[in-house]
Amino acid sequence: MSERDDATSPCFAPCPRGLEDVLAEELRELGIARAHTTAGGVHFTATWPETMRVNLHSRIASRVLVRVVQGRYRGEDDIHALAKAQDWTRWFDAGQTLRVDTTAGSGRNKSALRSLEFVTLRVKDGICDRFRDDVGVRPSVDTQRPDVRVFAYLDANTCTLYLDTSGEPLFKRGWRTEAGEAPLRENLAAGILRLIGWKPGVPLLDPMCGSGSFVVEAAQTALGIAPGETRFFGFERLKNFDGDAWERMRTDAASRPDDEALAAAARIHGSDVSGDAIADTRSNLESAGIDPAVALAIAPKQIDARHVKAPADHGLVIANPPYGERIAIRGERGETGDDPTTFFNEFGDTLKQRFAGWTCHILTSDRDLQKKLRLSPDRRVVLFNGAIECRLFRFALVAGRHR
Repeated sequence: MSERDDATSPCFAPCPRGLEDVLAEELRELGIARAHTTAGGVHFTATWPETMRVNLHSRIASRVLVRVVQGRYRGEDDIHALAKAQDWTRWFDAGQTLRVDTTAGSGRNKSALRSLEFVTLRVKDGICDRFRDDVGVRPSVDTQRPDVRVFAYLDANTCTLYLDTSGEPLFKRGWRTEAGEAPLRENLAAGILRLIGWKPGVPLLDPMCGSGSFVVEAAQTALGIAPGETRFFGFERLKNFDGDAWERMRTDAASRPDDEALAAAARIHGSDVSGDAIADTRSNLESAGIDPAVALAIAPKQIDARHVKAPADHGLVIANPPYGERIAIRGERGETGDDPTTFFNEFGDTLKQRFAGWTCHILTSDRDLQKKLRLSPDRRVVLFNGAIECRLFRFALVAGRHR
């Protein structure tokens, strides 16, 4: 079965909470004309080639879901009937494995149904019962490595069924060979770089780079490396997959960077007090396809964040500092013996004394971080690192205005 290239479908791209606006901006840059935000993601309309392009190029989306059907319900039996009424054989075969996931709204959009697990079971039964009626065989369920994923979303009165085109979440780029301690998800790092206004060519420094999420995402952006260039996607297992069109799209995305892009990437800097973190970042840069000459130029240095120096007269500092517990662990290893308050007091002094003319952005779950830094933020943005509520603080480092 083949879908027309110009046929459009309603789609939804979930993303880390707090990044909805920058995801919508990114989708418009990718040629998606109609995109509007909602809590946790962006609704848009796209052709199938456009869904492939979003999967390949979006740095912020977590998935790309194509809406199959939306209908009202009063109970689980209505949801089963809704799933069974769809012609699932147009998308995949009974011999392929299936996984169903269910999420629900909150507040006024909260579903009255008690068990999302039971809803998941009823959706799965509806799909399998339809296959049994159509072809006499029910697909098997595989919750670990399914061929096809279906997502159900419930609000107070409506059930929406989506077909997943991504497979593994889009933040799994395929370059992370080393994770380090509590790594920042790649799409959250990419979204934060957009939020702070970083663009290729602007000097960027991450003085606590860990395994390199900010450094690698910025380098790939500067070099024009598509985040999904080397990974597999769920749409490649669907019946309407056009392999020739996909190969052309991937080939177009794999063009070599020019000298300007190489120079922009060379203005990205990282450092960390941990030698293990430095090794992890270097390994991840190599795995991410960063040009060896550029990787050498931006290869992070092992240095305590309190001792870093500005690599240019202006630019952006971005950091996701270790939580207090992680700083204590590093202290036990001999990398730093200071408590979090002392560490951030001294790091704040470094920013004030050495980074006048820069803007510093720090992502943290510690709402009192600005007090420890002894700096006054001029902006706070609420973001979620997984389930952890965080603040992205912005500090303008202006000479002569230090506290």
